[in-house]
This record gives sequence, C-alpha cells and structure tokens, in this order.
Amino acid sequence: MNEMHSAKPTTGPSVGRTIPHDSAIGHVTGTAPFIDDLPRREDELFVGFVGSPIANGRILSVKTEAAEKQNGVVAVFTHADVGQHNIFGPIICDEPFLSNDRVLYVGQPVVVVAAETREALSAAKSLIQIEFAAEEPVLDIEAAVAGKHFIGPQRQIKRGDPDTAIPTAAHQLEGEFHIKGQEQFYLESQAALAFPGEQGQLVVHSSTQNTTEIQAVVAEVLGLSMHQVVCTCKRMGGAFGGKETQAAIPAIMVALVASRTGRAARIVYDKDTDMCVTGKRHPYLCRWRVGFEPDGTLVGLKIDFYSDGGATADLSTSVMERTLLHADSAYFIEHLEVNGQVCRTNLPPNTAFRGFGGPQGVAATENVVQRVAEFLKIDSFDVRKRNLYGTTDRNVTHYGQLFTGNHLPELIRTLEESSDYRNRVARIAESNAADRVSLRGLAMTPVKFGISFTSKFLNQANALVNVYTDGTIQVSTGGTEMGQGLNTKIRQLVADEFGIAWQNVIVMPTSTEKNNNTSPTAASAGTDLNGAAAINACLKIRDRMNRFAAEFFANPDAGLIPSPTHIVFRGGVVSDSRQPESGIAFAELADRARRERIDLGARGFYKTPGVDFNRETGKGNPFLYFTQGAAVAEVKIDRFTGDLRVPRVDLLMDIGKSINPGIDMGQITGGFIQGMGWVTTEALIYNEKGELLSHSPTTYKIPAITDLPPDFRCEFFPNEDNLHCVRRSKAVGEPPLLLGSAVWAAVKNALQAMPKSNSIDPNLSLPATGEEILRCLTLLED
Repeated sequence: MNEMHSAKPTTGPSVGRTIPHDSAIGHVTGTAPFIDDLPRREDELFVGFVGSPIANGRILSVKTEAAEKQNGVVAVFTHADVGQHNIFGPIICDEPFLSNDRVLYVGQPVVVVAAETREALSAAKSLIQIEFAAEEPVLDIEAAVAGKHFIGPQRQIKRGDPDTAIPTAAHQLEGEFHIKGQEQFYLESQAALAFPGEQGQLVVHSSTQNTTEIQAVVAEVLGLSMHQVVCTCKRMGGAFGGKETQAAIPAIMVALVASRTGRAARIVYDKDTDMCVTGKRHPYLCRWRVGFEPDGTLVGLKIDFYSDGGATADLSTSVMERTLLHADSAYFIEHLEVNGQVCRTNLPPNTAFRGFGGPQGVAATENVVQRVAEFLKIDSFDVRKRNLYGTTDRNVTHYGQLFTGNHLPELIRTLEESSDYRNRVARIAESNAADRVSLRGLAMTPVKFGISFTSKFLNQANALVNVYTDGTIQVSTGGTEMGQGLNTKIRQLVADEFGIAWQNVIVMPTSTEKNNNTSPTAASAGTDLNGAAAINACLKIRDRMNRFAAEFFANPDAGLIPSPTHIVFRGGVVSDSRQPESGIAFAELADRARRERIDLGARGFYKTPGVDFNRETGKGNPFLYFTQGAAVAEVKIDRFTGDLRVPRVDLLMDIGKSINPGIDMGQITGGFIQGMGWVTTEALIYNEKGELLSHSPTTYKIPAITDLPPDFRCEFFPNEDNLHCVRRSKAVGEPPLLLGSAVWAAVKNALQAMPKSNSIDPNLSLPATGEEILRCLTLLED
C-alpha cells in the first residue's frame, strides 16, 4: 500500500502525537521486506557453514574434497582462504572468522560452503570431515575464576572506604548472587546478502545494528579498503543488541563467497542455529558484602562482579563497564566499591543485550536491598526510599557525576499512592497467613539509567536531508530500524522543522555510502543522536530557504525589508509573520528556490556535549542525563509447584516530552515484559559438553501473551525539564527492561511468608523460574 495515499496528510505539528510506525502496514500485511524477502538473483548462491561439534580442542584435519565434488557445490572455504586477516574484534582483536588450529565453542564456524541449491548445500555440509583432539572445556564462571581464565584486566570504580565502613556499621551481611543469561530471541535470525560490484567492490545487505562495523570488518577480513564496501540495512526483525557485533560473521561469509565467486550470495540462519552459535546476555556471579544501620541506611557496599564473556572478547569489557556504572542502582551509598572481571569460557562469545550490563548491576544491588529488608524485617520499599539519591545533596554518583534532574523521590511517592502500595501490602500479608495453596508478594523497584555511550567517540551521528521540488523530503541517517520506531520519530522531527505533514517525509534505508563512520544503534541513543543530526541538517536548509523567502516576501514600498527571522514554516505554508496572509506553499517555495540555485540538501552532524569519562580513574561524566522510572509488581505463586503468575503491575516512567507517545508506550511495556522474562522464565540450559539444550521456542520460555499481567497500568511521568535532548525527550529503549527486577523482588518478598524464612536464606537466583522457586519453597517449608 502506498502510504502517501493511505492517509490524509496532516497539517499540524507531528511531534508529541501518536502517528503510525512507518512500517506498521508492512509488518501487519507481511509486505515489509527483510533480508530473506529480497528478490533472488539468477546467479545467487546459498551459503551455509559447518561448525565445531566440541567446545574446546585442537583441529587435526579438515577434509573438504568430497563436499567440493558434490553436484551443485560452487565453493568451499576454510581459514586458509582468508589468511592473515582471519582474526577480528570490535574492542580486542581475538575472534577468528573461521577456526584455524583451535575451536573454542560448540558451533564455531570452521568451513563455509556455497551451493546452487539448498539441497546441494545440505549434502555438502554432511560430507565435510573434521578431526579434533578434544580438551576439557571451561563452561561456567566458577571454573573460569578458579583457573584464572580472564578477558581483559579487572576494573574498579570506588568511592569512600567500604572495607572500613562495612565493619563499623550496626549490621553486616554477605553472600553470592547468581544472574543467568538471556537470549535476544529476535524474530528475524542473523541474515546477510552480498553482491559483487565493479573494481572489487561489494554491496552487503545485513540485518545489523551497525552498518559501519559491517563495512569495516568485511573490508578488514577480505583485505579490502572501506571505500570498496557498502553496507545497507533497510530494517531488522528485532535485534535487542544481538546484531550490534554478531551480524559480522554471516556478513563476512557472504562477502567472502561473493568476492571469490563473482556471484551474489545469501545466508539466513535458522532459529536453532542462531540460538546455538550466537552470544547472549552475560551471566554473572556477584560476591557482595554490605554494612547497614537499623533503619536500612546502606553505610557501605562492596560487590565483585564476574561475567561470562564466552570464548572471545566481543563487547564484554564494555558491558562490564556499564555494570559497574549502574551498580549504584538508584541509591546514594557513601562507601561503594565495585570490581569487575570478564571470564573466558568455552561458550559462544556473549554480547550486547538491551541494557548492556546495566540490568546485571542493578539486579545485584536490588538483591542486596531485599536481603537487608529481610534481615531487618521491614518493607524493602522503605529501604529503597531511605537510600534514594537526593535532589540537593547526596546527589553525586560513585563515579563522580552530579545527578541532575533527579525525579526519583517524586516518582516513588507518586507510584506509592497511585498503586495503593501500603494497603495492598497489608492485604497480601493477610492472604498469605490464610491461604495454604498460594503465596503472594509485592515489591517496588526504581531505575536510574544513564543515557550515552560510555566510549566518548561513539557519541556522534550524521544525517543527510534532501528537499525535493514537490515539497517532499528524504532523510538518511546512520541509525538502523529494528522495530523500535526510530525512523518514525525522525520523520516527525524533520516534518516539523519544515512545517509539513509527516507523510511527506520518508526515511531511507541506512547505508554507509550516505552516512559514514556512524555509531551503532544502541545505548538507547538512536533518536538522541540521529534525530539531532537530522535537525542540524534541516536547520542548514532552513537557513538558506529563510534567506530566499525573505527576499521573496520583501516589500520595500510597504517598508518591509528582507528579514529571515520573520519567516515561518507552518501547515505546509511558508510566510512572513509580518504579513501572514501572503504565504506560499512549501512545495512552491522549494521549486522556486531550486530555480534560483539554492541548495536544498544538507548533511547534519551532532556530537553529544559534556560527555567525558576517564576509564583509568573511574571518574567523570559518562552520561548526558538519566532516564528514570519505577514499577510495583505483584506476584502469585503456587506453593506446591512453584508456578508463578503476575496479576498486576503499576509502572511510571519519566521519558521527558514524548516525541511519539504510542511508540514510546510500546517500548516501555515491551521492555518491561522482556525484563520480566529475563527475571522469571527465560532459562538457558547447557549440557556438560557445552551444547545449548534450550534452543527453540519449545524449550526456551519467552513471555507469551498469557504471561502479561492482566492488570497492567503504565503511565508517563510529566516532565519537560530535559533540555539536553531533541524536543526535551528522553531515551526509552532500555530503561524499562530494568524494572523487570520488581517482579523478581516480589518473588523474594513472597518467600518471606514461608515458615523457615526467618532462619534460612534460600538465595533465590535470577531468573526465578518455576524450578528455582520450587527449590526455595522446599527449603523454607516446615
């Protein structure tokens, strides 16, 4: 359906209104093309790979002769066909494209095959023989710590002296907390398509959050220059961080085939393969000590974080950095020390996932808060409220950033009242005392999520805006659309800059030939960065059009000299505010401007101001601002089976002035539910060989529609004080996920009603699956 003719163009401002997602019709009707939907070329090859069947060992031999002779097979490649460029990595260069002398995890690519048909590809893969000498794999964090299998150095951020403060507090507690991983479970699996071009050029269509990264790594591995590679991404069928770096290997595969055969090549992972060989959210082991007062004040806290980075570095060191930066959660702790060490195991390299280490840091501290409340036999909400960051004092983070724009106290107070928190606590206590079949629990958790990339150079974006003589506009940015509505918001922002209907603006596919040296669409900063860059481009064009229009409207006889500052773009009309009745259609002005050789195109650029963090000292301003919120979750547990239900959730989010309330509400509710899945049902199960057993929807339990809270109340917190961002908006993609911790905390709260809860800490792990809850119930039963 042609969207330009599917809805009547609007005349008022677009920003602040719920307009449809730019791919909504295509998603619903199945006409929005993804990589697998792009038309096949006659010369196109099917590409696949053979991966390692073991988690750790040496490669003794690789025999591909039989596969090469298979009818329909065009090419077979090993690391020998790549040579010295076989190793790559986004931070630490340590990941082989194709295994050479060693294999590091089950499914690690060893051989790439290209064939005329799927059948020939499948047959060829079965004919490849790889001989290994297996070695004992490292499959968990504890084994990695014991063997000192680490990636990168240990990192520390510290304020005060916890080692002195903790023993002098009235009470002390310590323990271990286990946080498991999470599968991104995007609907479109990893996919890439490559076309060869002239002069050794390649065009790669990739389902990626980072077109520049794909361009760079394809060029690097194939020994090309970056100007010979173009990466394009129209849209992704979800990503959640899983396509920030992990889209690289499938893209390199098809690029290798296309460059060596001179033919188009495509690969699309099936779901089982995708889940088995790609990285996920990092599991963590957290060892903690806390000192606190009888009223719940946290005097000192020390947490040692150990993450499972998998076989190679990927983004693990940066993920750990954000964990350390978010380990304060929403609380001012005068004496706080957090240490982080990435562990190397024989599992697929773990990677970015919505929240990027922040959820693990927050979850660890929320676990401590729950334990403190349990020890003191007081409501954990009161412990949280007592330790919240202040607005005039107690408002500097452990890394030295002043927490400005703090709305947490007001958010918490508002949600306490609107959720009827205190009365529900009393009713739940009565229910637990009388009900021998079910347990209920209630908890509130806050979120303070820093917005910006913690690597300074990534906080930049560029955009290309082209105005055409019929009054329509094309916009290109380095941001990628994965369903989150980035393109729709940019469409609204640009439309309002020129005072035209949003239907007259289209955001083009992301491509490195139009937007160079871009940052990944991640860190919740897609609209902040790319939207600001697009506006910057619009302002350049507006300046030219203002000056041209000022001459057009000038009337010396009436004493009206040319005045660009009086030119107004509104409702598809351009006018001089001194004589508004003499307006001209925006399209006509564009046409006239072109005839007078006025440039109607511009490249915009934006760099985030004031962001600077010193990794060596652990001090600075890594974030431009903080998105904030809070959630109250109520849970109901079957005492006999551990089955968990979430009957009600109240959620309040401060996202500034929303650019598109409908899209933002979808991001908030969807992010929360994904976070709820992480803390409750999503369990990654590996066997003793390092093989993932829960690798399909039948064995890996993401939240279904029946898992949504029947009573789900989500509201925006009114706030217009975020002057740092486009249209006073705030980032919304990642912060709501962290509020899933409220559901886990409510489970912890419910377990306190069990008979032995005063004498035993069952040490509830995350996720609180039915099995994990049942384990705790068994320990706490009479």
